[in-house]
Amino acid sequence: MPYITLNGKQVYYAGDSNREGVPVLFCHGSGGGHHHWNYQLKGLRGKVNPLAVDLPGHERSEGPPAEDISLSRKWLHCFTQAVQLGPFVPAGHSMGGAIALDYTLHYPDEVLGLILIGSGGRLRVLPAFLEQLSKGIVPTVLADYLYGPEASDDLLKKGREEVESTAAATYYADLCACDKFDVMEKVSQISQPVLMICGSEDLLTPVKYSRYLEEKLPLGKVEVIAGAGHMVMLEKPDSVNQAIAEFIGHLASG
Repeated sequence: MPYITLNGKQVYYAGDSNREGVPVLFCHGSGGGHHHWNYQLKGLRGKVNPLAVDLPGHERSEGPPAEDISLSRKWLHCFTQAVQLGPFVPAGHSMGGAIALDYTLHYPDEVLGLILIGSGGRLRVLPAFLEQLSKGIVPTVLADYLYGPEASDDLLKKGREEVESTAAATYYADLCACDKFDVMEKVSQISQPVLMICGSEDLLTPVKYSRYLEEKLPLGKVEVIAGAGHMVMLEKPDSVNQAIAEFIGHLASG
């Protein structure tokens, strides 16, 4: 689990960029980090080459969090070049999905396929959340929007603790970036296969977001995970991993 230096800042990522298999680079959502992908890093090893990066200002990576998706996209491009990743599959959750989408639109020759998890082509944020965060207050109700009805008490407890321990400035930057993001009129330009995974009970990026993209994308497919909420990769990791493994298997076979 190495560090690299980008623009004088330490960047952390989990995984091995030199391991065999189709590289799948997981990018976390607002306020998150590489640990949101622990189930994928372990469960998909041997089926794909999974990696997960901490964006600037998140978990173990230095630097300020970006307030615009385009800045994160450019930063991620620098990262993939630095680790010599080669053609890969970007996989993003929520805000990370926006970054993955933007990456695919700007660097299509580097992308084999695309995986969006609990994300969409536009990610509007409740104005009340942004107002509170701008004042340095993390809305405690944010945690209530993250998980579905089948999430365990332990997962809910950890999720609430994570929300409460994340700096308001980090959430504010992330959610401002999400709120400004809109590529709804551009997604039809994506020619690569795209897998969209979403929880049936997702309150933040409901299933209709993925269904819209499915209609616009030439090679889009939606996988709805029953009973899961926004944090579907933590709530139903086996179902998510199976969907990803099958998608990558189809990519690898042409």
